[in-house]
Amino acid sequence: MALRKNNAPSTLLITGGHLIDPAARIDAPMDLLLREGRVAEIATPKKIRGGADEKFDARGLIAAPGFIDLHVHLREPGQSYKETIATGTAAAAAGGFTAVCCMPNTAPIVDSPEWVAWLQKPERGAVVNVFPIAAATHASKGAVLTDFRSLKQAGAVAVTDDGKPILNDTVMRESLRLGTELNLTVVQHAEDTRMTFGCSMNEGPTAFRLGLRGMKTAAESEIVERDVQLAQEFPGARLHVAHLSTADALKPVRRGKRSKVRVTCEVTPHHFTLTEENVGEYDSNFKMNPPLRSAADREALLVALADGTVDAIATDHAPHALHEKEVEFEHAAFGITGLETALALAITRLHREHRISLTRIVELFTSGPARVFDLRGRGSLTRGSYADVTIFDPKKRWTFEAANSRSKSRNTPFDGWQLTGKVVATIVGGQIVHRS
Repeated sequence: MALRKNNAPSTLLITGGHLIDPAARIDAPMDLLLREGRVAEIATPKKIRGGADEKFDARGLIAAPGFIDLHVHLREPGQSYKETIATGTAAAAAGGFTAVCCMPNTAPIVDSPEWVAWLQKPERGAVVNVFPIAAATHASKGAVLTDFRSLKQAGAVAVTDDGKPILNDTVMRESLRLGTELNLTVVQHAEDTRMTFGCSMNEGPTAFRLGLRGMKTAAESEIVERDVQLAQEFPGARLHVAHLSTADALKPVRRGKRSKVRVTCEVTPHHFTLTEENVGEYDSNFKMNPPLRSAADREALLVALADGTVDAIATDHAPHALHEKEVEFEHAAFGITGLETALALAITRLHREHRISLTRIVELFTSGPARVFDLRGRGSLTRGSYADVTIFDPKKRWTFEAANSRSKSRNTPFDGWQLTGKVVATIVGGQIVHRS
């Protein structure tokens, strides 16, 4: 967790901005007073009386609750040559995220309370809030469940074997049962790896042209179908589908929501922006898992983002070293970085091109993610909430240059892209941790 630094201002007054807070149903000019890490007051312009240690002029800008990323790989412990908690959270702050939920597929796997606690220690150098997600099974081997209770007590906000699915029906059923008892979300990497072994991209015309083995969409949708059915057995079970990417996987999510199953899902910016055709001539910066899908799948995701089926935009920020990407496509690592481009891609693609409102986009970055993992006091700026604020210019045009990224890695497909929508300031616990 990010802590207030010694001698840091205890009060910050944000004036002149337009506040979008979907959870509080606010979409209007508002001033904000932050005091001692909490929201002290919200008022119409110039109605807040008294002084503040520091002021921020937000004229012409949007102020929103701090963005929350449910799916980030910070690579520590054990893979600091790709990313560290310090560099990953610096990239998060530059992207407007005040909180990141980090995945457990590190070296070693985060499957014990000790490692969950290690991730949260101040010496890790985090500049935003870090919420660990712990492994659901020991060493993420999919067989023996971890101690969910002690992991939650240590600070884990969810459990998952991300990078690997929980394939065994009995193990998944027991995960959901225990999660129900503890009000703990079970996150599923929905991929039937028995169907995707040796595959490196989506099954379709591009894979055929390139001579690559392709992943069937059924490998995702059939796992989601099974998990929603299992979740129905436990009223109150919290099932979350990570990086959903196919039209077919949306169907059981929609059915589950209609049946009052507590199933949620996230979509990444790369899946609502790109398609399998972008792989081009074996460009490994377009290799991720789940893979880029068809144009029809992308269209289905856009509809689901607009109509409320999707609960959150999550980056699946997956940094890799150069040598892990600059190899043959089939041997290249899956994954891309994404923290610094997420908001701009959402504004450019969802808002400007597909007319999804800014309020809905803010919801997908704030109150939506907060609900998924029950992050109380976050996702809104009501009085008493944590003083985490994202301030951005929705009209600012800029070019993303990977060479200037705060991340340690450069594996992005968006290098050189002209985008609209720029983070101006990221405030964590009442402190400005990033300003552009």
